[in-house]
Amino acid sequence: MARALVLNASYEPLSVVTTRRAIVLVMRDRAEVVETNGRVWHSEHITMSSPSVVRLRHYVKIPRARRVPLNRKAIFLRDNHSCQYCSRPAENVDHVVPRSQGGEHRWDNVVASCRRCNSKKGGRTPVQAGLQLIRAPRPPRRNSWVLVQSGTRVDPAWEQYLVVG
Repeated sequence: MARALVLNASYEPLSVVTTRRAIVLVMRDRAEVVETNGRVWHSEHITMSSPSVVRLRHYVKIPRARRVPLNRKAIFLRDNHSCQYCSRPAENVDHVVPRSQGGEHRWDNVVASCRRCNSKKGGRTPVQAGLQLIRAPRPPRRNSWVLVQSGTRVDPAWEQYLVVG
């Protein structure tokens, strides 16, 4: 299903919603269309371009900064669904420093891994198992929550509204 990016009145990203929800916001005069995706929606009385980005007409105060939840989906998106030890398709989440050795469940200690590398590593560190990380794990970027909400990829029309930090 198509999705739309919702911007605050100040043009900061707020959420990702279905296109249908974005159309409702526009029709109720709560938002305006900033970018369209080329598709057209028809009703009995109205024909409307499908919004890709909408901006709220009134500023909404957000009490705290959004964070990407530390879960399997987010880890796989960050690591591009590939094993961080051998580049094969990932199937598991691995703690670089195993929890049995005091490793924590944090962004800088979890990576996507294939079943073979995860089994080879077991409850050891990569050095103990003779493995080497291709890329060190890191916390996600500032607006990575948009990726997690949208599913797999960011619509190219959204990129100018997402400040990479």
